Amino acid sequence: MKLARDTWLIFQRQITLMLRSPIWIAFALAQPITYLILFTPFLQKALMPIGEGGTAGAYRVYVPGLLVVTCLFGGLFTGFGLLAEIRAGIVERCRVTPVSRSALLLGRALRDVASLLGQCVIITVLALAFGLRVPLTNVLLAYVLLAVIALMATTLSYDLTLYVRNEGALGNIINTVGQPVALLAGVLLPLALAPVWVQNIAKANPFSWATAGVRALFDGRLGDPAVWQGSLIVTVLAIATVLLSARLFERAVR
Repeated sequence: MKLARDTWLIFQRQITLMLRSPIWIAFALAQPITYLILFTPFLQKALMPIGEGGTAGAYRVYVPGLLVVTCLFGGLFTGFGLLAEIRAGIVERCRVTPVSRSALLLGRALRDVASLLGQCVIITVLALAFGLRVPLTNVLLAYVLLAVIALMATTLSYDLTLYVRNEGALGNIINTVGQPVALLAGVLLPLALAPVWVQNIAKANPFSWATAGVRALFDGRLGDPAVWQGSLIVTVLAIATVLLSARLFERAVR
């Protein structure tokens, strides 16, 4: 109970601080909206080999990938904020309070997950205006999966931050690792269009399973095995990264 209460208190404080600078929302959404408007029309003919030609099919295939990459990269870059607070002594000052140490981490992580889901909602609403059609129940279930993806990426970023403790090195690691991971997740184009050897490599990428699950939900295939497979994989990895982050956080900020 204490952990849940303290996490909620930290989450509220972090949300309040975030809302005081709303300009970040516009910058965070600029790139995905640009891709949504300018890149998706290119897919209308490219997706014909898998039977997804046309405007509606293009958005139904591309929007789930765009949401996954938003949670992926948005989560991976949250470590910069944690590093800034550690260096400014904010985390150390919070540690002298009765608040649970784990709550200091979880409250921040939930703030980041909530902000990423907010971006996903805005992108989805805009896509509806361009022709996306998807059952509401499936969208809500997809958001649950996206929340787990965001939590996994966020806590993974915390892990890297607590290991590296350097902005330059952290940025290089995220860009070097994040881009091939995103491409091998099929966020731009479905992996069904890729060569067999690329598909085989992608099987080792947990985000490819997650992307397949989100796409299945947006396509109305609630019973598709990709949904529970992707959900199971990212949930297990999210739990692992949260536990590792809590352990590193406890040791690194002493």
